[in-house]
Amino acid sequence: MELKNLLKGIENIKTKGDLGLEIKKVENNSKKVIPGTLFVAVKGFDFDGHDYIEEAVKNGAVAIMLDISADLKKIKIPSDITVILTANTRLALAILACNFFGNPSKQFKLIGITGTKGKTTTTYMIKSILEKAGYKVGLIGTIANYIGDNCLGESNRTTPESLELQELFYKMAKEKVDYVVMEVSSQSLKLNRVYGCNFDYAIFTNFYKDHISLKEHSDMEDYFNSKLKLFSMTMRGFINADDFKCNRIKSNSPKCTFSTYSIDNNSDYLAKDITITNISVDFKVKIQGKNERVKVNIPGRYSVYNALSAIALADAIGIKIEKIKEGLENITVPGRNELVPNNKELAIMIDYAHTAESLSNILQAVKTYTKGKVICVFGCGGDRDKTKRPQMGEVAGRIADYSIVTSDNPRTEAPIEIINEIEDGIKKTKGKYEIIENRKEAIKKAIEMMTKKDIVILAGKGHETYQEINGEKLPFDEREIVKEFLKEKNK
Repeated sequence: MELKNLLKGIENIKTKGDLGLEIKKVENNSKKVIPGTLFVAVKGFDFDGHDYIEEAVKNGAVAIMLDISADLKKIKIPSDITVILTANTRLALAILACNFFGNPSKQFKLIGITGTKGKTTTTYMIKSILEKAGYKVGLIGTIANYIGDNCLGESNRTTPESLELQELFYKMAKEKVDYVVMEVSSQSLKLNRVYGCNFDYAIFTNFYKDHISLKEHSDMEDYFNSKLKLFSMTMRGFINADDFKCNRIKSNSPKCTFSTYSIDNNSDYLAKDITITNISVDFKVKIQGKNERVKVNIPGRYSVYNALSAIALADAIGIKIEKIKEGLENITVPGRNELVPNNKELAIMIDYAHTAESLSNILQAVKTYTKGKVICVFGCGGDRDKTKRPQMGEVAGRIADYSIVTSDNPRTEAPIEIINEIEDGIKKTKGKYEIIENRKEAIKKAIEMMTKKDIVILAGKGHETYQEINGEKLPFDEREIVKEFLKEKNK
């Protein structure tokens, strides 16, 4: 694509050099630059792209875009290289990506889901419903990216950087998908990763304290305002009427038409007569003028909220209720309230809960419907926030009937040192617990001690199929480990 056409939509730029260049690639990683590339220098939290301009030129960049405040005297750019200056290279990167890949999000219906919790599960629910209705669906999110059943690879982050995102959209458009459903993180909205995306629908799940740090959001207001941006990018929204931010979203998004869903407050899609068991949840909701009973094989109150949002959206699209119910009933989300199937009717759940709040949420949820004991197996990741370790220990000790503290992904730390920090928190409670450093043995002990009335929560690793120890990712799939132990039990 000709450089001058690639720059369309980017305001207040200053240029020097040939704008008639044919650009073969747009890139913000100097190592991936090839001859004919436009290199965009983006200043990140850990690296500054301006420091890698010389490397980009050596690798074949023919044009460089950099921040208008950059010191050009310190940066050695050959005279035959076209230079573009702009006020926000990250925003410009998003526009360039849209232009380079031909604005692919206009070639299908795009559904964006934001909120603190529930994004992943809701995307899978919507994908399942749409597919039951006969549509071809793409999915972009925390676990992996898909076109139908074809996995395009595991994800590095909830919402990809703009270049990667638009390339995924391009592939999906080329495969003629009808819908793309994607998780939209607050960070992606704040950093303009989704700028230029043509959202047809947007869902807001809920809002809790999370992602407040130097590299994320300065405070809760910044966090909320980032999520709010999604509803300025669409004309049709669906929001949780039980969440305290519901009215603020509506009042701050005057161009968006909203439908609401809830369990407690009045709404367009109100769940009633809820029954929760160890292995499922079902409830009544009025759809298309009729009270329908819906079943979801993911237990818990949060499953009701996630299902309601999917129902509201599917109803707006015009999908028949039979297909909605069919899409929800047998849904499985890797590592999110995921029950491991077994012929012993034992409730063994794998969940990604890896913070004190998420662990509290899952334990509180299962506590409300479990007739027996709640047995929790968990640890904390190494080389990550140490403050959450005693917090998670305290949560488990306070809510679970029995906890087994074990290893998670220790990375470069000694597992027992992480466990000791978790134990500092659990000791503040009267909770019963034991320490088994080997995670496989910890899982085995939990299964051995459970009955059919109990539930075992394997928390922290979720969809992961590895354990990271000293820089090496070793195979570790909790589903297979559970099946192996249950097989031994049958002997």
